[in-house]
Amino acid sequence: MYEEQLFVVTPNAVSVYDTAGRLLNNFPVASQVRDMVVRDRQIWLLYPSRIESYTLQGELIREWDACSELSDYCSMAVTSGSVFVTDVAMKNICQYTEEGNFVRFIQSPNGFIIPSYSFGIESMGETIYCSNSGCHLVESYSIDGEYIGAFGQPGGAPGLFAGCCNPVHLSGSPNGELITSEKGNPRISCYTPDGQFRSVLLDKKLLGGGKAAYEVRMKDDKMYVAGNGMVSVFRFDPLLAASSACSGCGVTCPLRKGITI
Repeated sequence: MYEEQLFVVTPNAVSVYDTAGRLLNNFPVASQVRDMVVRDRQIWLLYPSRIESYTLQGELIREWDACSELSDYCSMAVTSGSVFVTDVAMKNICQYTEEGNFVRFIQSPNGFIIPSYSFGIESMGETIYCSNSGCHLVESYSIDGEYIGAFGQPGGAPGLFAGCCNPVHLSGSPNGELITSEKGNPRISCYTPDGQFRSVLLDKKLLGGGKAAYEVRMKDDKMYVAGNGMVSVFRFDPLLAASSACSGCGVTCPLRKGITI
């Protein structure tokens, strides 16, 4: 979501919808887009070995190739002045300026173990979060590439990461919580920025089943979830949420709108 519009990338196109699902605009792009970020009135697209940026109307601003011929990019985060991409092949994070100049490689002190394309990354304020999925960890770094810390343990219970490589996707909530999305037994969960588990927001049944991880973005009191060939919009019903883990959460959160403890 950006400026009350929903940006969706599909094979060979970026489409823009209003909040009611009406198509407003679309423009063609190359195939194999791995990730998209919309920020500061620019659309950023990540390919296996290339990065592009466009205006909101679909005009190409700039593009550049990966700094290594062996790179296989997976996910992207954009901050004010920097672009961070995760590299499945080289097992690192690559930082560029917005103009495409290489800045640094970021290595994990735990060693990035990425068995599959489960190498999510997200920026929240001055912190970069990424999934070290083979270790069942979410790691955090400063925008200068300094390691801050990590959280996560293997397991199927709420608050743990199951399977061989979870979490897959990361995103931020409107009030600064960290949202994780897992595959295998898909679920979307909420954590504090320092890794304290809050609750499971959506489980496999509510998401619609399958085994793939769902992409999620939050705006005000709504969650926009992409998966199974569609975008679903969730708004927690106060009566249902009052009987869920949301009722016991003391955080001021848009999802708890109308809920009283």
